[in-house]
Amino acid sequence: MMNIAIIGTGYVGLVSGTCLAEYGMHVTCVDRVQEKITLLRQGSIPIYEPDLQALVLSNMKAGRLHFTTDMAEAVRGADIVMIAVGTPTRALDGNADLQYVFAAAEEIAHHVQDYTVIVTKSTVPVGTSNRIQDIIRQANPKAHFDVASNPEFLREGNAVADFMRPDRIVIGTNTARAEETLRALYRPFTELGYHLVATDIVSSELTKYAANTFLATKVSFINEIADMCEKLGANVQDISYAMGLDHRIGKAFLQPGPGYGGSCFPKDTLAMVTIGERALSPATIVDAVINVNRARPHRMVAKIRDALGGNVRNAKIALLGLTFKANTDDVRDSVALLIADELAHAGASVIAYDPQGIPHARSILGDSIDYAPSMRDALHHADCVVIATEWDEFKNFALTEYHALLAQPIMIDLRNLFICAAMQDAGFTYYSIGRPIINKITDVI
Repeated sequence: MMNIAIIGTGYVGLVSGTCLAEYGMHVTCVDRVQEKITLLRQGSIPIYEPDLQALVLSNMKAGRLHFTTDMAEAVRGADIVMIAVGTPTRALDGNADLQYVFAAAEEIAHHVQDYTVIVTKSTVPVGTSNRIQDIIRQANPKAHFDVASNPEFLREGNAVADFMRPDRIVIGTNTARAEETLRALYRPFTELGYHLVATDIVSSELTKYAANTFLATKVSFINEIADMCEKLGANVQDISYAMGLDHRIGKAFLQPGPGYGGSCFPKDTLAMVTIGERALSPATIVDAVINVNRARPHRMVAKIRDALGGNVRNAKIALLGLTFKANTDDVRDSVALLIADELAHAGASVIAYDPQGIPHARSILGDSIDYAPSMRDALHHADCVVIATEWDEFKNFALTEYHALLAQPIMIDLRNLFICAAMQDAGFTYYSIGRPIINKITDVI
């Protein structure tokens, strides 16, 4: 059983630490915020992530998972220290803000004792690990350590499953000893047949950005195809299905929608462009992906305006979904919030409901929109309903109930949750993404 210190108890740190404990490691998670640590010690989880709370509680009870504000307590005696602090986008240049990473590295340096591998788990630009090594060397010239890269590939809402059953594990090292240490850490995974890719540090750092920007590219690509389908009368759902059957393409991330959001794609695409600019190797495709996604919320608002006859002023709009995706409470860079804000500024009365995201959304949007305690309350006498997030609750709600609660049966489905034929039979005016418009009077447009 290895001793692991995790610096940062945010999304990445908490999930990684908990899952490593579940695989038998002795894990201590560190955070500067005493209130957060107190809550975690009580078994209260600061984020919504399926299955996470149960794992935290069981591993705390088993004595494998601990939480502290004391960096020295966590780092001394650790075989591996993982830096999992935030790397938000800098307003100045679009690059990742590394101040928290570098501050953690300097503090770690003062507490390293025996040989330790310092791992960047946070998403960091190329060259960050070398900078961490310099910081530790300057702060503690006698420290016996190596620096390594081990990027995470976790999907919010599926993070526990992604960590426990990974598509691949990527480690980047520059010494044989560091590589062997990380191979030992992940041996319980590789013995079960999960792939481990060992490479150099620079390649490991770039792999994370390359993976996320490629997925973002697929999202923007299929959204452009959806727009084209709406102009030409094609059905993007059929196109997406046919494309996905090609094993060279794959079906993942080919579902059209309101655009990508969340904590990863927006900042990682911006960072990739900055990395390319600094390397004098422009990421022109990624730049185009960003531009397509940036225009997406305005296109969605235009669709809503069209459904309401060209004007949303004084319209009561039920907005279902505030998080950037289902099964999370994360509203960072959520397209739903951008849509809500633009509708409110256009004079609409927006009443929103989300199973998990209302508290975080309220902290951003304030009182510019109203928040419903239930889905039924949001729908009651609304002039239309907009589905912005793909929660199962919205999909499983009976169409007859939608119809009965709304003032008029108009749905703008930005996630293509429903079948067009079913909406036609149920008597809806139905706007979706990249598919024909269903009009309750004139049939299919």
